[in-house]
Amino acid sequence: MAAARVSVPGMGTAVMDTEDYSAYANMTDDQLLQLAIERSLAETNSTPRQNQAFCSNMQPLDRYSRVRRTQNFPPRANPSANPPANPPANPPANQPAHPPANASANPPIEKKCTKINRDAQNHYFSKDNNQVVAWTRHNGFLRVTVESAKNLDPFLAAIWNGDAKALKGLIQAASKNLTEPNKEGWLPLHETAYYGHVECLKVLLQAEPQTINIRTLKNQTPLILAVGRKHLSCVQFLLEKDADPNLANNQWETPLYKACEKGFEDAVGLLLRFGASTTKSCVQGGTPLHEAVRQKNLEICKMLLQAGAKIMAKNIYGIDPVFTAAQCGTTDVLNFLLMKGGDVNTAANDGATALFEASKNGHGETVQMLLSRRADVNKSNKAGLLPIHIAAKNGHDGIVAMLIPITSRAKVKRSGISPLHLAAERNRDDVVEILVDAGFDVNATLSNDWSKMYEDRRSTALYCTVANSNIEAASMLLEAGASPNLDTFNPLLVAVRKGCMEIVQLLVKHGANVNAILPTHPTSFPAALIFCLKYLPMFKYLMDNGCDALSCFKCDYGSNPHPPIKTRRTGREGLFCAFDELTEGTVQFCEIVSSPLVSGWAGPLIDILLDYVGNVKMCSRLNEHLESYIDWAHIKEKSMLPCTLMHLCRLKIRKCLGMYRLQRISSLPLPGRLMKFLRHERESFRDIL
Repeated sequence: MAAARVSVPGMGTAVMDTEDYSAYANMTDDQLLQLAIERSLAETNSTPRQNQAFCSNMQPLDRYSRVRRTQNFPPRANPSANPPANPPANPPANQPAHPPANASANPPIEKKCTKINRDAQNHYFSKDNNQVVAWTRHNGFLRVTVESAKNLDPFLAAIWNGDAKALKGLIQAASKNLTEPNKEGWLPLHETAYYGHVECLKVLLQAEPQTINIRTLKNQTPLILAVGRKHLSCVQFLLEKDADPNLANNQWETPLYKACEKGFEDAVGLLLRFGASTTKSCVQGGTPLHEAVRQKNLEICKMLLQAGAKIMAKNIYGIDPVFTAAQCGTTDVLNFLLMKGGDVNTAANDGATALFEASKNGHGETVQMLLSRRADVNKSNKAGLLPIHIAAKNGHDGIVAMLIPITSRAKVKRSGISPLHLAAERNRDDVVEILVDAGFDVNATLSNDWSKMYEDRRSTALYCTVANSNIEAASMLLEAGASPNLDTFNPLLVAVRKGCMEIVQLLVKHGANVNAILPTHPTSFPAALIFCLKYLPMFKYLMDNGCDALSCFKCDYGSNPHPPIKTRRTGREGLFCAFDELTEGTVQFCEIVSSPLVSGWAGPLIDILLDYVGNVKMCSRLNEHLESYIDWAHIKEKSMLPCTLMHLCRLKIRKCLGMYRLQRISSLPLPGRLMKFLRHERESFRDIL
């Protein structure tokens, strides 16, 4: 006899590898768990040589069953082979699969189980029936015990094996108390009903008929257990022996509810014939009809309605069976319920309608059927969203296309948010294209209530695409006429901060204001420059397209000594955070380049700026920067020399053109060489003359 302990870290939550999972695709989690335990025990009791041979003939199971042993065994190899042809039968499924959140990763070693008793409800017999493996969950771990079948308690062996003759003999010998529960409150009758041994049920009920409706600690009756395990013969026998079909467990789930949950049609018919109530609800208010709809079982729905189930019954969330059918996308069941008088515009407590929920989950056929039944496409939820909003948000382009012709644009406008916003925010490019082609306003702005939900107070769909660095969607919106200057924080500033040159070029091409400022951080120079102080190509690109270079040389102190820069600690790091730490008030360019993060770049930055201004006088702080490095001596000399006539002409022409013409200079009727000259791509007219 051996005992082992294995951990179960979050069964059912791990994502399985689809390439390797196919070999175990037809096995349940409990079957995989059994197989993992069997292998773990095989490795525990084998020599290293046997262990290696065992592993070479078996696929690794750890990733599938999510089971790990607490002992320090070497990791198994990863060969490809077929799983066992006959996996063990299902173990009990009523135990929680997940360990408690506070379970210790390395719990103290416990005493080994010396005997399998009735507390171990989870078990299976080895293929040759020589051994029985039982396990119980304890403190987030499995405690496994292996015992010879010959040494198993005869009474327990009779119940587990369904040996009615042996069980009857033990009862007649008066060697066992049939009303003694185990630690879970299970009587032998519960266990027999759970395992589906109807002959043993007959023996036990004949000996103790008053136990037929006794409940476990979870209020489970033998009937509920038999229904949950889909043992039809046991269900029928218990009902014929006057088992109460309306006794619920601690979740208020009746046998009929469990039968609907399992899709157990034969049991539903039996329970209804023996007086099961169709209106009793579980703790969350769900009725058997809710559960039948969730399982997409049309036949059970028909039986329940014929037996008096309430089609308008709602759970604690205000959801009725019609809403559930739309939620699950079971069109045939939904159509049947509507034919029987269901409300096509039924809504949950949050105001979401059946059409809204079907649109949310992408059930196109269900949406089409609801629309054919004249479901109200313009009925919003309590947040003001329409079905087209949620379909756009979740990227269901086919449903969006269905809803566009019949959705009121006035209702969309009153909602304070456009489907374009939601599609752009979630990078639903196909939906964005459909909405733009359908004529939705690309310059629609969020209402104040919606805008204040975002920290950056965004307003337009274009801002959402820029914030996501979505070049394709941004291009679609700009080509459709979206203005890049409507948001409180200009999208250009976001694109520059992200360092996305392609989007910056798109925005500038379509008229973005390169001299935009930050409302929360006023500066005496264009705010876009703050975000590209270490990205010289973008810095120069902004200058080429009309960024105000002269403002960078304006200083309140001029040639006089500058006072020390006062800062306030924010606890953050980075270039923009260094700017954020400057004292309140309008920040000057000489102050921002004095930051330790930027001061090493001051020379090249001033060098670029000098190409876009005439004769300027730099303040004492900028001069200090140029004098701090000997390599920057030529830049200081450049600032002191008078400008050439050619340079002054270029500046004059650029000033006459203005920022917006400079951004569209390629479309102006100017010679190509002149355009290059104005963009500082050519320094002389030598080739032209």
